[in-house]
Amino acid sequence: MRRLALLLLLLAVLSGCNTLVKTPVVVMKDLSVVSVDPAGAGMEVYLRLKNPNNFDLKLYGYSYDLKVMALPLVKGGAREEINFPANEETDVRIPIRVAYADLLEILKRKPDPDKIPYQLAAGLDLETPLGQMSVPVKHTGTYAIPKQYRPTAIFGKIADFFKF
Repeated sequence: MRRLALLLLLLAVLSGCNTLVKTPVVVMKDLSVVSVDPAGAGMEVYLRLKNPNNFDLKLYGYSYDLKVMALPLVKGGAREEINFPANEETDVRIPIRVAYADLLEILKRKPDPDKIPYQLAAGLDLETPLGQMSVPVKHTGTYAIPKQYRPTAIFGKIADFFKF
């Protein structure tokens, strides 16, 4: 009987451990093109994570899946360590690399460059004092291509280059 009571107490304590770690709140702040080169475009997703716990959390990796106009654009992830101090907000930057070939199918659909719909699904893998946890991030929005990166601006520069 004593062993059963001890086992039940142990199970109650262990099941309550999940309530000891509060799930962080993650908000997407921005999605932006940061570079364009002959291989493709560099983008960055900016997230803000609020750690509501009385202890630090540590990011040890992330994954992401970005869809544009409901078409898969790019998937990836990385192992990166970032410390999230207790009871503070911390910004996280996720770099994304997009090849031009991956953009062709989207450009064929002639999207409105001021309102291109996208969906981001990501997962942040965190280390807590009580073990690992994964925090899902889902965001849907629209993206306006900066004027200097629009096809008309790029092709205009190429045409100007060939004028004599």
